[in-house]
Amino acid sequence: MVLVGCHISIAGSIDRAVGRAREAGCETFQIFSRNPRGWKAKDLEPGPVDAFRKALDASGLGPVVDHMPYLPNPASPDDEIYEKSVAALTNELQRCDLLGIPYLVTHLGHHRGAGTEGGQERVIAAANRALAAAGADGVTLLLENTAGEKNSVGSTVADLARIVDGIDERGEIGLCFDTCHAFAAGYDLRTAEGVDALFGEIDDLIGLSNLRIIHLNDCKGDLGSGLDRHEHIGLGSIGEEGFRHILRHPAVRSLPLICETPVDERRGDGGNIAKVRELAGV
Repeated sequence: MVLVGCHISIAGSIDRAVGRAREAGCETFQIFSRNPRGWKAKDLEPGPVDAFRKALDASGLGPVVDHMPYLPNPASPDDEIYEKSVAALTNELQRCDLLGIPYLVTHLGHHRGAGTEGGQERVIAAANRALAAAGADGVTLLLENTAGEKNSVGSTVADLARIVDGIDERGEIGLCFDTCHAFAAGYDLRTAEGVDALFGEIDDLIGLSNLRIIHLNDCKGDLGSGLDRHEHIGLGSIGEEGFRHILRHPAVRSLPLICETPVDERRGDGGNIAKVRELAGV
C-alpha cells in the first residue's frame, strides 16, 4: 500500500477539487488554495469552505496538502518583496486552518546574490513571523528543498537543517522532499546506496520524523544540473530503477506521495499514479 496522489485544480470552486482527486485515483492530493501567479488572494467564502470540508470528510482522502503561490520569496534581500512574502505566508497558513488542511508547502526562494547564510536567516525570520502571526495551530509548515539553481536557498540537507534549527515553533515545521530537486542538486537517487545515503543524512541532521511529504517527480536534467524541470515518473534521469529504490525505502513507504508531473499527451495523472504503484510493488 502506498499513499499517492497528484496536484488537483480548484477551478470553479475549491470544493470541486475533492471530486477531481477521486476521479484521478488519488488517496492524497495537493492544491493551490488561490491563484498561484498573483500576490492578491480573494477571501475564502463560507459556503465553499464548508462544502470543501464536508466533501473531504466524506471522501476518506487525505492528508490534503496546500502549496504556496509562486511569487513569494522568503529569502529575498528586497524589503518590499520580503514583507509581501511574509504576509502571503501568514495568510496561506490561515487559509489552511480555515479549510482544515494540515500541511502547507513553501519554496524557500533565492537570496539574489546576498549569500546563502543571509538567505537562510531571512527564511528563518519569515517562518517565525508567519507562524506566530497566523495562529494556525493545526497547520504544519513544510520546507521544500530546492534544485540547486543559482542563488537558491535550501538545496542541501545541511541547509535545510540549519533553517529548521532556527524555527521557534519546532512542532509546526517539517520537510517536503522533492525527488527531482534533490537529483538536480546532486543527490544520486538512481541507486539503493544513493537513496540510503540521502535518507540517512536527513535522519542524522533533521530527523526522519520531520519528513512529512514526498514530491515524487522524475527529472529532465542530469545529476547536479541545477535544472528544476519535472518529468513523468520513470521517464527522466532518475528512471524506473531509481524510483523502485525510492518507493521501497522504509523512510518513504508510509509517507504521502504527491506527483507534480507534466501535463502532456504522453501520460496523465492517473498514469503516473499507476506507475508509482507498479514501481512500489503494490
